[in-house]
Amino acid sequence: MLATLNDLMKIAEEKQIAIGSFNTPNLEALQAVIAAAEEEDLPAIVMFAQCHEPWIPVDVIGPVMIQLAEKASVPICVHLDHGETLDYVQKCVELGFTGIMYDGSVLPYEENLANSRKAVELAAKTGASVEVELGTMGRRESGAGDDTGADDETKIYTDPDLAAEFVKQTGTDLLACSFGTTHGIYLEEPKLDFDVVRNVRKKTNGIPVVMHGGSGVSREDYHNAVKAGVRKINYFTYMDKAGGTAARETVMSAGEQEPIFFSTVSMTARDAMKENARAAMRMFALRD
Repeated sequence: MLATLNDLMKIAEEKQIAIGSFNTPNLEALQAVIAAAEEEDLPAIVMFAQCHEPWIPVDVIGPVMIQLAEKASVPICVHLDHGETLDYVQKCVELGFTGIMYDGSVLPYEENLANSRKAVELAAKTGASVEVELGTMGRRESGAGDDTGADDETKIYTDPDLAAEFVKQTGTDLLACSFGTTHGIYLEEPKLDFDVVRNVRKKTNGIPVVMHGGSGVSREDYHNAVKAGVRKINYFTYMDKAGGTAARETVMSAGEQEPIFFSTVSMTARDAMKENARAAMRMFALRD
């Protein structure tokens, strides 16, 4: 069933868990995530990031995401991840996305504030929920950039006092915070500061905190993040990697003269992504 981001955050708060939020820039990933959520009887968020537009246009995959969410037996939010321009935010709102994230984190504070406020206004027209970001994960959602910013604490740790003012001024529903994570594959062990999460929650009257750059974080740190107040965890890189690894193994195992069918490879990748997403969902729900 199609649900808003706020609908899922109410469930997360009631159960004191985090909801898994997965990028699904292809049909196989989309099917994998929804199947995993149904098997675990957990709500989930399927996302499309603006940087994935070259892979498949949101005009194509977006309606499919909404259709499959409507048919799901568990609550599914269809969410824009890292919308970098207000025009793109508006497009996704008009497509029927029930959650949007505007990411102005690389902009000067005042510009990020002004644009985030406009994103909230755009989403209000359809009742979609809004997530904005304060702080930076070092690299963009695509994983581009070699510098994680690990030596600059002003880049990777959100100021809770500034967060409180930002939330008040924008009227956002969720806040993506920087507390030591980064997008893509970790090049070194992350230094996570859960006090940032606790203090942001305290100073914003309990706003749901979003964790980006979650792939590769340890089970213990995921649990600590959820207990500190993280209610939405973005996850993609390692799920995508699981699909790629399964596809490679399928091709490598074929005999020299044996035909290789794309449909077989894609279904193998889909199943591997489902199991990876399922394990992540259980971890975020404190089941494992």
